[in-house]
Amino acid sequence: MTTNPKTANPLNIELKPNENGWSPLSWNSKPIEQLPPYPDSVELENAYRQLRSLPPLITSWEIEALKTKLANVSKGEGFLLWGGDCAETFDACTAPKIVNMLKVMLQMSFILVHEMSTPILRVGRIAGQYAKPRSKDSETIDGVEMLNYRGDLINSFEPNKEARTPDPQRLIKGYEKSALTLNFLRALADEGFADLQHPEQWELDFMQNNEYYKDYEAMVNSIHKAINFMETITPNTFSTLHKVDIYTSHEALNLYYDSAQTRQVPRKAGWFNLSGHMVWLGNRTKQLDGAHVEYLRGIENPIGIKVGPPFDVDETIEIMDKLNPNHEAGKIVLISRMGVDEVKEHLPRYIKAVKKAGHPVVWSCDPMHGNTFATENKVKTRRFDDILDEIKETFAVHRAEGSYLGGVHLELTGDNVTECVGGANGLNEAGLGTNYETYCDPRLNYEQSLEMAFLVAREWNKSYRS
Repeated sequence: MTTNPKTANPLNIELKPNENGWSPLSWNSKPIEQLPPYPDSVELENAYRQLRSLPPLITSWEIEALKTKLANVSKGEGFLLWGGDCAETFDACTAPKIVNMLKVMLQMSFILVHEMSTPILRVGRIAGQYAKPRSKDSETIDGVEMLNYRGDLINSFEPNKEARTPDPQRLIKGYEKSALTLNFLRALADEGFADLQHPEQWELDFMQNNEYYKDYEAMVNSIHKAINFMETITPNTFSTLHKVDIYTSHEALNLYYDSAQTRQVPRKAGWFNLSGHMVWLGNRTKQLDGAHVEYLRGIENPIGIKVGPPFDVDETIEIMDKLNPNHEAGKIVLISRMGVDEVKEHLPRYIKAVKKAGHPVVWSCDPMHGNTFATENKVKTRRFDDILDEIKETFAVHRAEGSYLGGVHLELTGDNVTECVGGANGLNEAGLGTNYETYCDPRLNYEQSLEMAFLVAREWNKSYRS
């Protein structure tokens, strides 16, 4: 079964290219990976035109603000907490899921702020992370060959050929679910959900069996005392105590979705992808002459680039030269995803090469994707200790190279799922079936995420405060 043609479905839409020969659709004539063909090109084009006409999900001002903050991180003035679902699903666009995700991201960031005393930049894998790359195009279920599930933006998880066929209407539904998620996130973040004056809302009970419970409780009490003190000596309420910034991101995989929402805005040069604040280039779509690199070279958004096996330092530099020829600070986030056993051997070469090339990148560590394995029962999982060890090794290499590790990139959820083994409460392989929810990759649960935040902060302090 062939699912990746040399080019994507051609769209009968003409956009005038800029002086660099780029337009939001210049990728459409390039070789493409990880995007199966749609069986009905007319229906696809109609959905694309409809998506182009809908209001943007975010603003160019927000994108520029994020880029400025990332530029500060690249100079060692802050830390990037980037986390969220492996792949969002349409069915999970519910209030409890969104609340739990925001809660865990906020609490992790408060831990990092308190322990590290540096600004924390929050970016969620949320409000658009509906598409996933896969290592194989198809699978056989009950003797029937069908396309692999590639995320709700493309097809359905339901195991039959019709449901697995790419459906253009999912582009519109993905936009709608992203809009609903963003609307609720903004309402929560702007109107007191992040209120530091109410630590009783932080729900400490689940941490009581954790070895870091007393530290966590002391941290919350310390924040509460500081807020009370500030409010005692000033008559004004601090709005910044109630409101927080959280930015959205997703992998720029389905280029019909991303390019349809790529637009010019008044009084600003360039094109902005207004479906998410930051997008990233996956490990399977990094072909220099391919569609994904072609698309990403023309947008103003910050761009993440995954760095991992197969290892090719020269290719990474060439990609950055193409995506950021002017070496703009805050533009590129390099996300190392090597696996705990590969960091010492390969990461130093990348750091040296990036320094030599003069690119002002934010270095982030993705300790999840290189440490996935299957149990004897064929359940995909990850070990907490492997994740932590890759973070430790990555900090150590950056420290040795005189470089700054400015962030972590984690697949996590605010729900109490059982998908990764280990952590202070000792989830084992036998317990994975208790609440295993993910359709794709295993995620850290609520408690594991908070524990990881403490341990990340301690490694950062060891590297940059000693």
